[in-house]
Amino acid sequence: MSRYENPLIHRSPHSKSIGKALKRWESPLAGYLFISPWLLGFFALTLYPMMLSLYYSFTDYTLMKGMDWVGFDNYKNILLEDDKFVQSLIVTFKFVVVSVPARLLAALLIALALNKAVTGISAYRIAIYFPSLIGGSIAVSMLWETIFGVDGWMNRFLGVFGIQGRGWISDPQTALWTLVLLTVWQFGSAMVIFLAGLKQIPRELYEASSVDGAGRWTQSWRITLPMLTPVLYFNLIMAVIGAFQMFTAAYVITRGGPMNSTMVYAVYLYERAFNRYQMGYASSLAWILLSMIAVIAGILALTSKYWVFYETESKGG
Repeated sequence: MSRYENPLIHRSPHSKSIGKALKRWESPLAGYLFISPWLLGFFALTLYPMMLSLYYSFTDYTLMKGMDWVGFDNYKNILLEDDKFVQSLIVTFKFVVVSVPARLLAALLIALALNKAVTGISAYRIAIYFPSLIGGSIAVSMLWETIFGVDGWMNRFLGVFGIQGRGWISDPQTALWTLVLLTVWQFGSAMVIFLAGLKQIPRELYEASSVDGAGRWTQSWRITLPMLTPVLYFNLIMAVIGAFQMFTAAYVITRGGPMNSTMVYAVYLYERAFNRYQMGYASSLAWILLSMIAVIAGILALTSKYWVFYETESKGG
């Protein structure tokens, strides 16, 4: 018996086999086994459909006939000859440029207002977050159509004050802005993330700045906003991706109308795929959309070093 072995510990004859089994489970193969359900879902439900759509984008595949290889013809037609593609891009970028900053600003302001130790504040947070849970549903889109219709609740409310209403979703000048308003209303997720970021800011920074005579505005500009830039960056990326993929509200409420004023990119892609059955053409549109989102996300990532502050970074870093 080794002098380091405790004689009081009973050594089972199976201890060596158990030890070998445990070592076997510590191998990388065991890790892959545990994540195999996720890997199976990723390859079967994400990667394979993506690669299949990439192949389809180089064909004239439709649901009505066979598939012929056409190379880059779909992309050439989209970029050089498809006027509706250009129009959908204009509408989409207009939607993104307006809705993303408005949504983030609303989320940040509400998060600042809710970042207080007040009795019942949790109930307010839940109530404000709740629209984000149901905001992307068809039921809410139908409700929004009821609110902003010609005989909707908005016009009835304005009528109380003697103001003549209008068909907000049937007027090309206002239809897109009703969708923007719906998107801004769904700021709950970004608000919760902003709240988490606000909780991480050390209170000592505010106390020290108060001693130096800094007011609320100076504290917000010099402490709160810089410390929130990583959270702002994350929310910005997620909001941009979500805005480019906006579909449900535009399709349910306006079907891309009136006069294509709400024909966002995803609705146009859907029209090509499931109204005209041009799956190859729609796959090309999907990959162009993916490329645009990747480029914009890359630009935001490259420029983030100039405006995103991380607490672990040094001034010379």
